[in-house]
Amino acid sequence: MTEITTSRRTALKAAVAGAGLIAAPAVLRYARATSKRIVVRDDGGIYTKAYGAVYYKPFTQKTGIEVVGVQATAEPVAQIRSMVETKNYTWDMAKISQPAILLLTEGGKVLLEKHGLENDPFVKTIPAQYMSSYGVGTNVYSTVLAYREEAFKGRAAPKSWADFWNVKDFPGRRGIRKHPFDTMEQAAMASGVPAAQLYPLDLDRAFKALDEIKPKVDVWWNSGAQVEQMLKSGEVDMIATWVSRPQSANADGAKIGIVWNQNIWGVDSWSILAGTPNADACREFIKFASEPQRMASLSQYFAAGVTQPEAFKYIKPEVAKDSPTYPDNIKNGVQIDAKYWVANQAAVIEKFNGWVLK
Repeated sequence: MTEITTSRRTALKAAVAGAGLIAAPAVLRYARATSKRIVVRDDGGIYTKAYGAVYYKPFTQKTGIEVVGVQATAEPVAQIRSMVETKNYTWDMAKISQPAILLLTEGGKVLLEKHGLENDPFVKTIPAQYMSSYGVGTNVYSTVLAYREEAFKGRAAPKSWADFWNVKDFPGRRGIRKHPFDTMEQAAMASGVPAAQLYPLDLDRAFKALDEIKPKVDVWWNSGAQVEQMLKSGEVDMIATWVSRPQSANADGAKIGIVWNQNIWGVDSWSILAGTPNADACREFIKFASEPQRMASLSQYFAAGVTQPEAFKYIKPEVAKDSPTYPDNIKNGVQIDAKYWVANQAAVIEKFNGWVLK
């Protein structure tokens, strides 16, 4: 998952519980008074840098509408709910996941605007699997199996979750995320469940597989930074992780193999907060950011999971192969079932946490 400091879905439990609004600088509140400025929540870090260069500044130059990028450290469901309900708009739109969109539009008051851009020349070419009425897909993130190439020099490297679970034929130090998101999917596929039949998750089967691997797991990790450090230092030989981490390690000179087979992927979308006075300006920005050639420019900064198939015409082949949406990568993956996790996350998290303590 194109992860920055915390997984997108990890934060959903807190969001459902109604975590409080994070206060914003007064200067951003001024943005609500003028249609010449829109404030966009993004993931910070490399995203803010790349979006600033590829989207924000060029959009301002073209339209005269200033774009201010604001980082939120977790899935901002509670923040958006508070803004819309109080009509105190610190943001106009946000880059959020499909589970977050469901939480903000189902089972109660609808807190996002329908974008209504289905017939826009660029937006309509984005595949339906990346779209919803309340979000225009802009980035795909993915969880993969990664391994140190040095650890498997002269022998076969793992190529599936079943291989990761196979400690006899693929010995080595292992790391798994200490959270059920993605971990349950990995366990189910390791036990033989086909990707096409993954949901609803067979929890008994997945936990049985976890029982088998648990004694052989050397590290239960909690953060992406931890993963990257372990891959560089050799603390683990193979690990289940967000793909951005082994990619970052490779950029720093490490030699980490990435297994795209059975990758687990999700989508981030541009979504407009319901009631914002700057909704039309947001729509213009979304159309601008959906141009294939412009989206392709993100590849100058990171291996973006571009949602425009046409974007690959403008991305160097050696860079394109590292993208979660590269045809060979996406076809070998399985999409996260957002509806399943919104409905079941609380119960599964509770059961997983109890299992960890056994």
